[in-house]
Amino acid sequence: MPDFSHVRAWVFDLDNTLYDPSARLFDQIERRMARYVARLLDIDEAAADALRDEYWARHGTTLSGLMAEHDIDPMPFLEDAHDIDFSILEPDPALAAAIRALPGRRVVFTNGARPYAERVLAARGLAGVFDAVYGIEHANFRPKPEQAAFEAVFALDGLPPREGAMFEDVPRNLAAPHAMGMRTVLVGPAPAEGAHIDAHTDDLTGFLSRLV
Repeated sequence: MPDFSHVRAWVFDLDNTLYDPSARLFDQIERRMARYVARLLDIDEAAADALRDEYWARHGTTLSGLMAEHDIDPMPFLEDAHDIDFSILEPDPALAAAIRALPGRRVVFTNGARPYAERVLAARGLAGVFDAVYGIEHANFRPKPEQAAFEAVFALDGLPPREGAMFEDVPRNLAAPHAMGMRTVLVGPAPAEGAHIDAHTDDLTGFLSRLV
């Protein structure tokens, strides 16, 4: 395991990182996004879903694609996309304890909006565990994996990247933090190759517990 002894700022992605992907929460969001795009552009949902995937690949998020290609107001889109059922999520006291035990500042940074993130954290029993929660609105609606998104949030937080560690389930979202000097940890069921990934775990609670 790489050395984490210098880390004093612990940054966590939200979706599929602070809860298991088996919850399939993002499936609900993707369906709502497809319906929103269909209404917005007056196309059928299959075409809207394909366009959503294209925007995710080209722009980082569906929202970024809609803003770049159609100049939409982002907040109504985010409010609609995040109007989902959170009851599938369960509190995780062990994860909460492991995060609380980390030395230094604990932060969430998501491509979703902060109100959505706060609802996820509440459902997981993680409300109050973090020192700050940042959404895409705090990155000037620039999404991960863009380095500008990380720079905006870290500047807002006063977070020094070289004293930080980033936990993410999407490999491409770790490239910029690694380039900025952070320790990077891929969270998920299978490791991905890449010099920008310092460590991998499919057990976040266990991994964090070993660091303390």
